[in-house]
Amino acid sequence: MRDAKRLAEIRKLPCVRCGNPDSQAAHSNSAKHGKGRGIKADDQFTVPLCHACHSQFDQFKLGSREESERLFDQWLVKAELMLSKQDEVF
Repeated sequence: MRDAKRLAEIRKLPCVRCGNPDSQAAHSNSAKHGKGRGIKADDQFTVPLCHACHSQFDQFKLGSREESERLFDQWLVKAELMLSKQDEVF
């Protein structure tokens, strides 16, 4: 499912890995989140990553597929907390 509003909100957040303020909406690479060959995961499974961290994540340079999935799950929790705090500010 596509969610342009969520993607825009995610892009406003700093990178969940390194804190770089210039982030992108990075989708999960896990089948459990709807990822398939040529199919992006559902937009609800996105986190803010800067270009460098996003590239490393997508190329599995941060660990094995299993390690990457665990990292992503941790980042997703952090991103949800960041979004909820952002909502509190406004």
